[in-house]
Amino acid sequence: MARSLKPIAEQTIVITGASSGIGLATARRAARAGSRVVLAARNEAALRTVVAGIRAEGGTAEYVVADVARKADVERVAADAVRRFGGFDTWVNNAGISIFGHIDRVSDDDHRRLFDVNFWGVVWGSQVAARHLRGRGGAIVNLGSVASDVAFPIQGMYAASKHAIKGFTDAFRMELMEEGAPISVTLVKPASIDTPLPQHARNYMDEEPSLPQPIYRPDDVAAAILHAAAHGGRDYYVGGGAKMFSAINKHLPGAVDWVGSRMGPLEKGGAIRRDRSGNLHGLVADGEERGEPSVLSRPSAYTAAQTHPLAAMALLAVGAAGLAYLAGPRRRPDGSGRRAPPHARVGRR
Repeated sequence: MARSLKPIAEQTIVITGASSGIGLATARRAARAGSRVVLAARNEAALRTVVAGIRAEGGTAEYVVADVARKADVERVAADAVRRFGGFDTWVNNAGISIFGHIDRVSDDDHRRLFDVNFWGVVWGSQVAARHLRGRGGAIVNLGSVASDVAFPIQGMYAASKHAIKGFTDAFRMELMEEGAPISVTLVKPASIDTPLPQHARNYMDEEPSLPQPIYRPDDVAAAILHAAAHGGRDYYVGGGAKMFSAINKHLPGAVDWVGSRMGPLEKGGAIRRDRSGNLHGLVADGEERGEPSVLSRPSAYTAAQTHPLAAMALLAVGAAGLAYLAGPRRRPDGSGRRAPPHARVGRR
């Protein structure tokens, strides 16, 4: 069955983990584009503030307090979206948490909690969303990571959960294609993103966690998510760094292992300044898209090229034409066809 995805301005979009970071940036961007948004997260105070801000800008938003590790909560999010807006067109499985610490030093309870949120939250969300979208068409967008392709030390179980999300997403997409369901399933794989994730993570280290450069803006991920909601697509990398790491790991895995075994200390950012427990089991202050103010982040030209291929091709064509012109033969001032050096064309009468 053919998929027909609506323009963003005509959609109702459900976003999990919407009280901070990528989820918050996506909700705000979608609302500004005209979408009706349903924000889901555990922190009701933050959700209430965010929704009030969206409405103050003229957007349409509702929130649902939910823990995606509980399937009943995820089903309630879908039911509320149906009750308030008559249904939804895109479901974004964004909720995620992290742990910084060596695998054998992290408790079993913490490991299990991370997988319950990161992996099972995506599974529950995808299944619940597909149940609704089979009858009307739409998009499911799952948040993976460059860690879906490349493992990193100190965040071992986080990387494992993102690998699992990729495997699940690919298999679920195949099964929906087999049955002819009119549903697009996309995996978005960001590189390091300037969000509060390091500050919200459970920290087993002796220092503050940080992310390796290059670090990109959360709005770039939001742009990729909304592009997938309106246009589909199988995978999107956010940040040229994500694509580069993935490609290197594919062709030179041993070299990546060697570098990874020596990069742990690079992910430490100074003395501990906050509660080590983070938001793994409880709540922390939410409502911010970005992390530390001192973090240097950059826009992703690679992501812009993926989501606007025609514009990227046009820019490449203009650039190629310019290079061809500069490298091409020059006519001499006397009109002959011989090549003249560039300086001969300047200041001659």
